[in-house]
Amino acid sequence: MRILFVCSGNICRSPLGEQLLRAELGAVDSVTVESAGTIAQDGAAMDGFAASQSVRLGGDPGPHASRYLTESIAASADLVLTAERSHRADVVRLSPRASKRAFTIKQFARVLDGLEPDDLADVTSPEQLVERVARLRGTVAPPADPADDDVDDPYRRSESTHERVATEIHRAVATIADALRAIA
Repeated sequence: MRILFVCSGNICRSPLGEQLLRAELGAVDSVTVESAGTIAQDGAAMDGFAASQSVRLGGDPGPHASRYLTESIAASADLVLTAERSHRADVVRLSPRASKRAFTIKQFARVLDGLEPDDLADVTSPEQLVERVARLRGTVAPPADPADDDVDDPYRRSESTHERVATEIHRAVATIADALRAIA
């Protein structure tokens, strides 16, 4: 399974999600985790504050180099996790078939949290998990403010903003990793 994290520049939020999920999954060989950005310049290093947060939370920012999101990158992902709803819209514009497997990071975690144990009882693969969450996403109450499914952009903001954003991403990624580990 290929999981793709998407944000704007691919130097803060999406590489953080990628690195933290990779760290959470550990030796789960059946999952590949990547990231890209809707306005990224290929080859940029991760933002320093974001990289520090990755290390703090168990990630490895060392090998990261940003890359621009293309149609082929979006189309090849089995699950796309975006920082914001606008990034999800960008992914779907590039690859309309991705609509059923694209979520914001926080939305996917929120839906997982809102499901009943029986909802996933017969799920035996990561691909089935994505299909089930897509099918049941409408059964879980949305946030009162749709923006609550977005992760704020910390770029060029304070270290405390980066810490808050990293904590939000880490919380969502931990929920997602738990679900994947349970079936992988």
